[in-house]
Amino acid sequence: MNKRSVSPKSSAPATFGPTRCNAWRVNASGISLVRQSQPAQPLQIEADTCTLELDLTRSLLIIVDMQNDFCHPQGWFAQKGVSMRATRRPIPVLRKLLPAWRQVGAQVLWLNWGIRDDLLNLPATVHYKGKRTADGVGYGERSPIDHGCSVVQGEWGAQIIPELATEPTDIHVNKHRLSGFWDNELDSLLRAKGITTLLFAGINTDRCVFSTLQDAAFLGYDCILLKDACSTPSPAYVSRAIHYLVEQCHGFVATAAALQQSLASRHQE
Repeated sequence: MNKRSVSPKSSAPATFGPTRCNAWRVNASGISLVRQSQPAQPLQIEADTCTLELDLTRSLLIIVDMQNDFCHPQGWFAQKGVSMRATRRPIPVLRKLLPAWRQVGAQVLWLNWGIRDDLLNLPATVHYKGKRTADGVGYGERSPIDHGCSVVQGEWGAQIIPELATEPTDIHVNKHRLSGFWDNELDSLLRAKGITTLLFAGINTDRCVFSTLQDAAFLGYDCILLKDACSTPSPAYVSRAIHYLVEQCHGFVATAAALQQSLASRHQE
């Protein structure tokens, strides 16, 4: 092979890749495929059954479905008669946690329902469960108080509720199943960033949060459920069952309060 075809034309160094720790480096002498590892940033957190140590450089907070159609008093769920008391419960917890988490440079990913407007990749089961009756309001349809098509990408209902501020460095991923790892880019994005530990918050504990966490564990990620930053309108025993299953099979259960306390101690160092 002609070496001129791979040699940079300029002596100025350049990088090519999704992140600094996962990039090629190109300079006048050639192309380096050696990834430069980031120094670990250990953080201890008291979980329900043990003390955990995280590496903040390889950890990410996934916030599930904290969007208008599920959490706003005029959203799709509210107009169906779902109690907003449960779906809005994580809001004050996350409002406290997010600034502390971001202050240490840790990443936030918002994982929201954001379906195609033509519904072509939603099977009959999903269509039925979202609508139930012929005169119900289903996925991609308009509620009586019309804020656009329900949970469609780019529409009001798929947007994060205004009470939770986002930052330009946050990551946004759409999903069209309970699990955020189904038929989208979430797994490849996390692996490109070198993420190994996922912390979970949002709604609903027993549906999208648990489905995403379970698939994450199957894929080999370290999983931590922040139980006080999650909620569901389902009966309380359902959440207790989810906490049990996470501890037994998929990872660990902790609280946002414990995490925030650890982050505060780190700030004081």
